[in-house]
Amino acid sequence: MQYVSTRNKNQKCSAAQAIAQGLASDGGLLTPEVLPKLSPNGLSTMTDMSYQQRAVFVMGSYLDDFTASELSSFASKAYGKDKFDVKDVAPVRQVDESTYCLELWHGPTCAFKDMALQMLPHLLSAALVKNEEQKTVCILVATSGDTGKAALEGFRDVDKTRILVFYPKDGVSDIQKLQMRTQEGENVAVCAVEGNFDDAQTGVKKLFSDPELRETLAGRGFFFSSANSINWGRILPQIVYYVSAYCDLLREGRLQKGDPINICVPTGNFGNILSAYYAKQMGVPVNRLICASNQNNVLTDFIKTGVYDRNRPFYNTMSPSMDILISSNLERLLFEFTERDDEAVKGYMDALAAEGRYEVSEKVKKRLDRTFAAGFCGDQETQAMIAKMWKSHNYLIDTHTAVAFHVLEQYRAETGDQTPSLVVSTASPFKFCDNVLGALGVTELAQGLGIIDQLSQVTGVPAPAPLEALKGKAVRFDQVTDKAHMADQVLEILK
Repeated sequence: MQYVSTRNKNQKCSAAQAIAQGLASDGGLLTPEVLPKLSPNGLSTMTDMSYQQRAVFVMGSYLDDFTASELSSFASKAYGKDKFDVKDVAPVRQVDESTYCLELWHGPTCAFKDMALQMLPHLLSAALVKNEEQKTVCILVATSGDTGKAALEGFRDVDKTRILVFYPKDGVSDIQKLQMRTQEGENVAVCAVEGNFDDAQTGVKKLFSDPELRETLAGRGFFFSSANSINWGRILPQIVYYVSAYCDLLREGRLQKGDPINICVPTGNFGNILSAYYAKQMGVPVNRLICASNQNNVLTDFIKTGVYDRNRPFYNTMSPSMDILISSNLERLLFEFTERDDEAVKGYMDALAAEGRYEVSEKVKKRLDRTFAAGFCGDQETQAMIAKMWKSHNYLIDTHTAVAFHVLEQYRAETGDQTPSLVVSTASPFKFCDNVLGALGVTELAQGLGIIDQLSQVTGVPAPAPLEALKGKAVRFDQVTDKAHMADQVLEILK
């Protein structure tokens, strides 16, 4: 299968090349030339498979230059019991008669990014061999909180790789920050950026498109790639857990073959909900994809109006991984909804860069209306939902998952749609202890990492082992830069 740029369909490459490059040379996002479909019995065939086997089944249809044996080996390593604390890897929990929660935070960094970033290093390492690449790859990452730690952990001491993570200095939780600043490994580096996530993300994109910097680093034996969700190797493993969740609901008799579900996803950069869209395109019977935003509700407005406008206030919220105004992966959806009109997509992206806004055609707007719903909530509603879920269901959730539950409740009240729904839980509540405790009525918070024990004591829920292990770890990285000098950090690290 070939991969094409969303901004130029004539620019093609293999799957291995797409994963190694990360981003197309014209700034577009590499996307499969054809979206594969599951066979009519595909979901039934996977019902009794393990998560690892489902990963091979789904990913194999997109990666024809990787063998089934290779993918099986990668899946065993990425999703083994030494990495994830539950056998199911991505378990589905029943909340009530028509609501289920897909828990994606049982991996080594306690966030959904582990689902892809435990797999991506294996795909990338194999891709470098297939491409006969002699240079060392430098993974550049901009993070709004969870991607950074998951990427650092995934690529730690992986041969022929270096990884540099940029995060907004005051835009991540204390525990997210500590996870990154204490990261172990000889090939890792971390730097804070003055500003918000969009500043960090824009800065990283500029590094990718700087020909002088690329030439300098090539002379030193390095080339750039990405572990952000602009890399297809990030999106593909995420499709797996939506397929797997539906198979689990079939296996448990919660659904019958062909029964539709709604999927509600807390959304920032649009990669996670985009993966659910691809699962729908493969054949998972998804009725409605519900995009849940926090106060940075640029996606909600876009889905409802067809106008994407980042010219608005930026808010630092208690769900920081969603504090984003430029949702990169929306470009891939536009590519599909314009019927792969690369010129139209390029026009939208050029307008976004120049004016900070664009408006899609009526045809695209109609497709949005048929496929998506959207809503948002503020911090007060987020905390109220955490309290409600704990009181009503004895279920402890984090601030991002709470946004999704609130938006689903809002959607059902407005539409009357009672289709069985899957809420995506993207992080452990223990990554956001202060806000979760506040939601539960605790006013005096423990200092430092003692807050992890406090949340466990208040709720009786054990803290994840990887977060407990932060205690006593030394801070290794305290660099801070502004977005104008991010290239200097790269050159300093890749001497």
